[in-house]
Amino acid sequence: YEITVRDWSSDVCSSDLTLSSPAMAGGSIGFYLSPQNSDDAQIMDFGLRAYALYKDLRHNGNIRQRGHGNNAGIAQNGSGNLGIVQQDGDNHAATLQQNGNGNSYGVFQFGRNTDTEVVQDGNGQSGAALLFGW
Repeated sequence: YEITVRDWSSDVCSSDLTLSSPAMAGGSIGFYLSPQNSDDAQIMDFGLRAYALYKDLRHNGNIRQRGHGNNAGIAQNGSGNLGIVQQDGDNHAATLQQNGNGNSYGVFQFGRNTDTEVVQDGNGQSGAALLFGW
């Protein structure tokens, strides 16, 4: 897997994150999981589909939101795709577009002022984005 960590906080540099209290620092951090081969993509796909079963998500595109000011959209062009957007908190926005067949992706946002846009082009792709704000 390739894991990308992004810190969007303009007020806090990376070295300050370990020293600052999250309640005082203000900002967000994101983890993007991208399988690098088909075996890992199948494992990620299995995990996302198991999560969907556990959460009783009955459609291929699922959006669950709690909080204020949340926006989300899922566009699926193809068959057998699974898109999950889970947002908890304030001022979130997410867009997930899947073009192809058998793709799966989960966007999980927790915290304030988080924005995500994901596009999957092709077949059998999988991944996840975990975003946290404070």
